[in-house]
Amino acid sequence: MAPQSSRPRSPFDAIRAIDYTVVFVRDMAAMRRFYEDVLALSVLRELSPNWIEYGIGSNTLALARPSRTAADAPIPPGSAALQLAFKVSAAEVDACADELVRQGVALVSPPTNQSFGHRTLFFRDPDGNLLEIYAEI
Repeated sequence: MAPQSSRPRSPFDAIRAIDYTVVFVRDMAAMRRFYEDVLALSVLRELSPNWIEYGIGSNTLALARPSRTAADAPIPPGSAALQLAFKVSAAEVDACADELVRQGVALVSPPTNQSFGHRTLFFRDPDGNLLEIYAEI
């Protein structure tokens, strides 16, 4: 039997997964072209020109122009707002790298076996966010 936590029960203990991730975009047209044409993601729903959703497994990745956060200072150009990691098989890491290069996307770091047991590939989307393709090895 697991030891009882001394932490009081929280209603947030009900959280079991991240359901969707929203990327606040600077350039919606460039970001759509990248996620749809380069990464070949399929549009799940387009709620408005300011909100596009892609299905990735059981998760949703949304590109959005900020509205609820419109008063926030924009992230400076050249600064990543987030990092997304997409999991594939080990052989697919290299295939993805080849496709990115074919599409003219600069690699931040080519496919590399890391000491912590991942094969990783890093690149950026048009807004400068850091994207990773990785596999457990």
